[in-house]
Amino acid sequence: MTRRRVYRVILTSGLLLGVMCVCLAGIAWLLREPLRQGGYGRRLFGATYMTMDNPYFEILNTSLKELIEARGDRLITRDPANSQSKQNSQILDMLDAGVQLLFINPVNCKTISPALEICHDKGIPFIIVDTGVELDEYAACTIVSDNYQAGKLIATDLLGKRQEARIVVLYDQGIKATNLRLQGFLDALDAVSFPYRIVYTAGGATLLHETMVEMQKFLSLDLDFDVVFGGNDPAALGALAAIENNHRGQGQLIYGIDGSPSGKLMVRQGKLEATAAQFPSQLAHLAVEAAYTYLDGGTIEHSISIPTELVTKSTADAFPLTGWQ
Repeated sequence: MTRRRVYRVILTSGLLLGVMCVCLAGIAWLLREPLRQGGYGRRLFGATYMTMDNPYFEILNTSLKELIEARGDRLITRDPANSQSKQNSQILDMLDAGVQLLFINPVNCKTISPALEICHDKGIPFIIVDTGVELDEYAACTIVSDNYQAGKLIATDLLGKRQEARIVVLYDQGIKATNLRLQGFLDALDAVSFPYRIVYTAGGATLLHETMVEMQKFLSLDLDFDVVFGGNDPAALGALAAIENNHRGQGQLIYGIDGSPSGKLMVRQGKLEATAAQFPSQLAHLAVEAAYTYLDGGTIEHSISIPTELVTKSTADAFPLTGWQ
């Protein structure tokens, strides 16, 4: 091989190696750079909800996932099964996995604080969804239903149907949303000096099986009651199941909050008096828009509240029965 030919081979090999290096560097940059639009997996999001044993969070997560994947990015989801310590650990695991933003629905508005402080210290933004937290100032944004208004809607319906009431309350005092719902309900009754008495309170029950147990406990006391205030639809449905199993239905008004397919069906059948409807798909859209705007350096509202609507037997046809509104 002549010297000139050797030089030509060396030069060609060098050029090819240079091109390969540039290409590899470009690919590495693309994989690392969090672009808003483009290739799959360029941004990684995390989500955690108090429990996935609630259809509301299933539809919320599905909507988030679809919207994020439509932009070419990824969402990982964790279910702490109503354990705050487990949720805190899962949040740290997702931080280690490299998430760039978290959607968080806390098990407990107070005891989630240590995990939120770590997110804040690491500079990883988070958006609170569905129910608030004590460390609200650390959140990039909080997006919830108007939970106080939902309680007021239930109270307004009750005021039009009863002159007085003996009320069973089923909610979770560790969840800010159900606290606000109960507060709105009671404030509306107190505003007109409505005569009522709370005959039983379960302050840690919002899952269907939990509320069935709590309602069974109450029914075993053999006390009279006129109204059940459920902090969500599973609470109302659990109470309904216990009442029917014990043949104690005597025209009591049972209220829920969610507007779930099961809740709306029971309203149509006259077994639940009403449910205040939430809009999880709308919440998901707002959360995703806020997330991308924030990551792109834009300005977002710190607090967003979505109005609820009352579903009664007379208005139920305006709401879809087979899905969420």
